[in-house]
Amino acid sequence: MDYGPLIEQRRERLAEIERQIAEPDFYSDAKTASVVMREHRSLQKLLALWDRHDQVRRNLEDNRELAKDADEEMAQMAEEEIPGLEKEFEALEEELLYAVLPREATEDRDALVEIRAGAGGDEASLFAGELMRMYQRYAETRGWKCEHLESSPSEVGGFKEVVLKVSGEEVFRYLKYESGVHRVQRVPATETQGRIHTSTVTVAVLPEAEEVDIELKPDELNIQATRSGGPGGQHVNTTDSAVQITHLPSGIQVKCQDGRSQGQNKEKALEILRAKLFEVKQREEQEKYSAQRRSLIGSGDRSEKIRTYNFPQSRVTDHRVNFTSHNIEGILTGDLYEFTEALQKAEMEQRLAESGLRA
Repeated sequence: MDYGPLIEQRRERLAEIERQIAEPDFYSDAKTASVVMREHRSLQKLLALWDRHDQVRRNLEDNRELAKDADEEMAQMAEEEIPGLEKEFEALEEELLYAVLPREATEDRDALVEIRAGAGGDEASLFAGELMRMYQRYAETRGWKCEHLESSPSEVGGFKEVVLKVSGEEVFRYLKYESGVHRVQRVPATETQGRIHTSTVTVAVLPEAEEVDIELKPDELNIQATRSGGPGGQHVNTTDSAVQITHLPSGIQVKCQDGRSQGQNKEKALEILRAKLFEVKQREEQEKYSAQRRSLIGSGDRSEKIRTYNFPQSRVTDHRVNFTSHNIEGILTGDLYEFTEALQKAEMEQRLAESGLRA
């Protein structure tokens, strides 16, 4: 594919944005400035990727010529480098193809990960805790920061519910595929007959909402201080530090008690509420997507069974792309890369088909 015209368009757009940023009143409109700066970072990254792609292409062409050289030693050295360059060029081609597609507005954002125990009682809460640790370790491997916003521990050491905030580069782009129902099949420690039990955990990954995205009007909020409760948590105490906020127009309710103070809990609760309202807004916009794309990846439907973790067979299967791995131990310690890559590839193929860049 000839990327030249597309890259030239992006260069012109970057120059236009940089002129816009240089205007004295650029930051007077916070919402517009935020959108423009996000596009600026995306274009810079795309053009850096293009430069690398172009350099590897030229190196590959040079090596193929040198491999025909009369100097046998020189030809052999060039020949040995060709497979590595071909592999890198192929990877850059795929990455570039994805990068030239129109960016979704939320891809570069931080994310809130809400994990809830579903069917299965204690076993579901234990698995919710395992998924929480899986995402924490995955975040570590990507250099992201993971912060507890809220949790409701269970009596057996798991979690009925936990909300994490994950911050870093392109967090939502990679974590968005985790939304849905995760099913676990295994023999619980308390099972005396060796029977396999099936439990479920629901995961919702929400792009962080900025204040410019969602305006929370004071007269639409019912904010109450309540007494902290539950089995515990390092900072949970017996004071009225917990905060419960109800968004009156939607009926969405959020409670936070893990913070050290009422003020801290209020801020965390508002952050979660804003993300939930933004999710509703995004879901309405996603209805415009093709039915095929929504059914595969784009829906983020909390009721959709997306993945099964089968412990007896050490098997993890993602049902959306029919991808199976037998590395269940590695996956639960944060190695989600093969799933992310398979899901991204499937989404990219659909987006390319919809854009007309690939038949």
